[in-house]
Amino acid sequence: MFSWILALVLALLIWSLAAAWLWLVKRRETEMKHGLAALAGMRWREFSQIVRSAMAERRGLVALNASDDSERGTSSDFLLQRDGERWLVSCKHGRAYRFDASAVHELGAAMRLTGAVGGLLLTEGQVDREGVTEAGRQSIEVIDGRDLWQFLKPYVPDEVRETVTGFARREAVRHTGIAGLAAVTLGLLVSMGYLTLRDEGASGAATPRGAPAASAREGRPEPTGNGAEAAAPAAATPAAAATPVASANPGDLVADPDPQTLLRYQQSVSKALARTPGVVSGIWQTRSTLAVERSGEDAAIWPLICAELERFPALRTTRVQLNPRPGVDEPVRWRQCRTF
Repeated sequence: MFSWILALVLALLIWSLAAAWLWLVKRRETEMKHGLAALAGMRWREFSQIVRSAMAERRGLVALNASDDSERGTSSDFLLQRDGERWLVSCKHGRAYRFDASAVHELGAAMRLTGAVGGLLLTEGQVDREGVTEAGRQSIEVIDGRDLWQFLKPYVPDEVRETVTGFARREAVRHTGIAGLAAVTLGLLVSMGYLTLRDEGASGAATPRGAPAASAREGRPEPTGNGAEAAAPAAATPAAAATPVASANPGDLVADPDPQTLLRYQQSVSKALARTPGVVSGIWQTRSTLAVERSGEDAAIWPLICAELERFPALRTTRVQLNPRPGVDEPVRWRQCRTF
């Protein structure tokens, strides 16, 4: 259940961040790009009328006299006034314009020739950093491709404005849907990865953490390749009698131990099998069922498994599940070292 909650939370978080970026940043960039293209495609007279309307409403700049519009209708530079002072407005119509400091300096010289106290440079093109710095020195306001659409947007014809904003909105909706699918996919992948890691951790743990540290297997010599020696009971030799199982705790020989002692027996068997050649691991599924992952043939490892189980009377009748070897097409086998 936790994995699905994790997937849902992750998907919602990613989708929310993507949607915020698409609508607040990307949509604005898309609208600006298509808006500049729409402005650049206008006739000069239509574009200049939009600029004059914006200058009048947003900057308070109006024509010098009633006939000024008709006299200067084809010029890219025209004089406007505010409070009796002249302002030179230069409109460079087209997206190919690139202005540097020298071009801005020329506009400043034209301002002085016409007696203007300030100027404005409007273009769908770009003014570089040096040009912007020079414009500040010359008292010239720069409105280039980065700001021109937002500046003129309220004054363009309604059909043009609705076309541009509608295109940007549709593109944002489409990209938001794609981002949603991507977020769901990523959330599912993370959830599946979490489940895989959890299952691997559960299957790889041979015994519970925090179990008693005493182990009957510790201190016992490694089993040799001789099957008869491995199958011999621990109490049959003096070396085996010196192990913790036989000498330190005589109660290990009881056939019906208490649950804590039985757990210690099972721990000892699991640790011993993990070091046994041909055996990968031995995991206790129930009180009387041991699942063995192996890499060797059962004929070779079965005596070694029984040797470990028969050391403890309480485990001699354990049902052993021999799982198939990796990459080998063979069935699961169930065996017992001894029957009741």
